[in-house]
Amino acid sequence: MNAPVTRRDAVLGFAAAATSFAVPSILRAQSAGRLVVVGGGFGGAACARALKRAQANLQVILIEPNTVFTSCPFSNEVIAGLRDIEAQQFGYDGLGAEGVTVISQAVTTIEPQLRSVVTADGVALPYDRLVLSPGIDFHFDALPGYDDAASEKMPHAWKAGAQTLLLRRQLEAMPDGGTVAIAIPANPSRCPPAPYERASLIAHYLKTKKPRSKILVLDAKDNFSQQRLFERAWKELYGDMIERIGLSQGGRVTSVDPATRTIVTEFGNYTPDVANVIPPQRAGRIAEVAGAADATGWCPIDPVTFESKLVPNIHVIGDACLGGGIPKSASAASAQGKACAAAIVSLLAGRAPETPRLTGVCYNIVAPGYGFSLASNYQPRGDIFAEVEGGATSPVDAPRELRAREATEAERWFQTITADTFG
Repeated sequence: MNAPVTRRDAVLGFAAAATSFAVPSILRAQSAGRLVVVGGGFGGAACARALKRAQANLQVILIEPNTVFTSCPFSNEVIAGLRDIEAQQFGYDGLGAEGVTVISQAVTTIEPQLRSVVTADGVALPYDRLVLSPGIDFHFDALPGYDDAASEKMPHAWKAGAQTLLLRRQLEAMPDGGTVAIAIPANPSRCPPAPYERASLIAHYLKTKKPRSKILVLDAKDNFSQQRLFERAWKELYGDMIERIGLSQGGRVTSVDPATRTIVTEFGNYTPDVANVIPPQRAGRIAEVAGAADATGWCPIDPVTFESKLVPNIHVIGDACLGGGIPKSASAASAQGKACAAAIVSLLAGRAPETPRLTGVCYNIVAPGYGFSLASNYQPRGDIFAEVEGGATSPVDAPRELRAREATEAERWFQTITADTFG
């Protein structure tokens, strides 16, 4: 039986394995197979690197249109003015140095019958196995009035980068005494605790710079992850600055009007000075193009191999999957990427893959030097991942010394997972 995983064990578990510096080549001689990974976030990059480390003669191709990856974890600190965006940005040279071929293109077509991926420049790349790690896209049809154009006035900042900086600028421009509204969708969504961390750090910024201001949280849920920890921190640190309206109180957002910056809920309308609208989500578009997404908008998988339930020889990892109890987070995506790589190596060798046991770690920073965390273990149960014994969460009544230590551990976790993923 595996020993329980503590938060410290989970962080240290991301330490990088031994590195093999092979010369990248699409046409490598004596290859044991060609693996194509689409999407260079925490899941896809971790999978590509793990595949190459597991078997040096595999041809591993990572296709990602962006030459720089901008991390969502810790981007809430950028919004609150506590961190520069450059601290969130990582390139792919480290993967290239290990022999992974990195192609900076978007994928336009996937042909499962031909086992081929076509990039935006018209190049067709055959594969033996394909891994999709496309993250999330927005389900605009589920929120009338909201689209890409609306996000320029009512930013979501749910894909880190330009939107992160836009929301930061809007907060900086808001007068003291203004109201910030954060609209939170129902699950499933990327990193369920992150909107509440965002509310906390925006409150820190306002308390410091614009203390007469308020935050209104409009929530499509009544309960949320680590709720008692957040609410205790809000009361302790921010008094009545944050007001949350849950689902049963009419907090679900039903539409928006970007022209007037109006947020419409079931029980009333709001026109805040800054509107952070996080829309409902679905798997990244390329999953639908591949035929791997079902009517829910997400991708059903075999949780042992991560192979699509809908399309053979295609595996789906990270935020895009229907993972059951495992959250859509960077930590979970990285763990899935490594487990998927191990399963693929076994399948190529004709062996039965081992049943994975994954650990997901989630840190939340609610103020500088004040953090808490949740670490959980997951294993396949039926068609999904279910939480199993051995997890750990921060105690609600912890002293400030523990909160400060966990904030430090959060930064160390981020440094470790980004180094392990991107080099």
